[in-house]
Amino acid sequence: MGMDRNTVIGFVLIGALLIGMFVINSKSRLQYEGEQKRIADSTLLAQKSKLDTVATKLDAKLADSLKAAQNQNAFQQTAAVAQSVALENEVMKIIFTTKGAQPQQVIMKNYRRFDSSLVQLQSGDFNNFSYAINAGNNKTAQSSDLVFTAQPVVVNADKSQTISFSTNDSTGKEIIHQYTLRANDYMVDFNIILKGADQLFTQNALHLNWQTEAAQIEKDHKYELTQTHICYVKDGSYDYEYVGKGDSKSFSKPVDWIGVKQHFFIAALVAKNKFSSANTEWKVPADTNHFVTRTTTTATVTLPAGSNQTVPLQLYYGPSDYNVLKKYDNKMENIVPYGSGVFAFVKYINRYFLLPVFDFLQKNIASMGIVILLLTLLIRLITSPILYKSYLSGAKMKVLKPEVDALKLKFTDPKTNQMDQQAFSMEQMKLWRTAGVSPLGGCLPAVLQIPIFMSLYYFFQANIDLRGKNFLWANDLAAYDSIAKLPFEIPFYGDHVSLFTLTAVLTSLLISIYSMSNMQDNNNPLMKYMPYIFPILLLGVFNKLPAALTWYYTVSNTITLILQIVIQKYIINHEKILLQISENRKKPVKKSKLAERMEAMQEQQKKLQDMKTKSGKK
Repeated sequence: MGMDRNTVIGFVLIGALLIGMFVINSKSRLQYEGEQKRIADSTLLAQKSKLDTVATKLDAKLADSLKAAQNQNAFQQTAAVAQSVALENEVMKIIFTTKGAQPQQVIMKNYRRFDSSLVQLQSGDFNNFSYAINAGNNKTAQSSDLVFTAQPVVVNADKSQTISFSTNDSTGKEIIHQYTLRANDYMVDFNIILKGADQLFTQNALHLNWQTEAAQIEKDHKYELTQTHICYVKDGSYDYEYVGKGDSKSFSKPVDWIGVKQHFFIAALVAKNKFSSANTEWKVPADTNHFVTRTTTTATVTLPAGSNQTVPLQLYYGPSDYNVLKKYDNKMENIVPYGSGVFAFVKYINRYFLLPVFDFLQKNIASMGIVILLLTLLIRLITSPILYKSYLSGAKMKVLKPEVDALKLKFTDPKTNQMDQQAFSMEQMKLWRTAGVSPLGGCLPAVLQIPIFMSLYYFFQANIDLRGKNFLWANDLAAYDSIAKLPFEIPFYGDHVSLFTLTAVLTSLLISIYSMSNMQDNNNPLMKYMPYIFPILLLGVFNKLPAALTWYYTVSNTITLILQIVIQKYIINHEKILLQISENRKKPVKKSKLAERMEAMQEQQKKLQDMKTKSGKK
């Protein structure tokens, strides 16, 4: 029994051991299987990751291939910062940007703004030159968005400099912007050279878009605005538009060039083969700003049939100088406003007489103020014979004043104290005729002086050589002089005091007072106030005008006053005039055609007046 019990215990222990071993083996197997599964899963995941990476690379490569295939005909475009390249000569510097291959900044080397910085005729983001091209795959692109490659500057045999910018696509189409700047010149030759033009442009039409901003250059923004024009040559004829408050202008006929003239400086786009059509619009800031106007011009250039084409253009950035503009032989010299409107004809006096004399004087005399004085003195001496005839006629009428007064009494009704004006005028004409006095002797010489007066008015406002020249207290003869700044603005006058304006007005007042004292009839109440009205009006008008102009008026008035006193006091002999009048009365009277017409008109008016009087009595 004991042995059986021991056997049973042995079997139990062996069974327990077997069970324990089974359990242990089972857990180990499960762990092993789990580890094997983890290893298998990791391997599978790694393999899958490798497959995904390969697939991704294949997809990216395929995408790049597709994108390259799509852009096979496209020009390079980017928003990255572009490179700048400079081209300069003795008078100007142009900084180009490779983005759009266009001028980015234009600096005048010999001219300064009112704040003493160099004049910049192009600067800022608004300025832009662009045109649309067919970029492939039914897409278009603007040339101003294309990235060009700049070539080294080439110095030509005539000392001019040429810089070229190029861009192309993989099919052979190419665009080249070529700029040439000559020595001491403001005109830039600008050629657009095209390869594949028939594919780049639809219907052989190149549509340009030119934007330019006229920055404020002079100290008086409002006055500069009045001198700013949109200028152009249309169908072979020059014309212009005042900027005003902004407007637009369309051109259906061929246009040679379109420019923006802001007082003394110009930015212009020229087409050597003409624009077939164009439109330009300009906007002016509502209040004083850093710019005078912004202009946007769209113009069409018709290209000949063919793949390889050159579009010859020019860009002018420079002064409004007649001598400079004349040499281009494209009517651009008309931009200088030496005469306009009713007085357009005085531009010929300015161009062919005053300008040559002025140029001669300024080459030999350092002070511009003295140049103006001598020029004015020359003009007054040339016109002094006309002035003499005017004063001589006035002196004759003054001698005849007692007889004229007697005629007034003769034709004045003592009861009503009313004068028969028609009868008096007829008898006065007869008196003048018998005495050898012309009724137009006083006013005609004054009328003949108007063209000279107006030509100088335009000349001193438009001549850029006066700009920046100082004289006495005036810092700039091309702008108003100011000896005091007012803390407020006076209507019609302004917010400053111009001393040259005061001297011009004062001398004008002295002339008026002296002339009134020598008038034949100075008893008219209205005439007593006339000497004061005109100078007061001049005070408001002249205060904003350039100092060169008010200095000229001061000199001219002073010379006129001196001549008037000398002629009337020391040259005109009143006794000789009386003797001459007596001799004239002895001669048979020969009526001029003008006198006959005037008498006929007076007689006709007298008859009508008599008929009205008779009708009234009935």
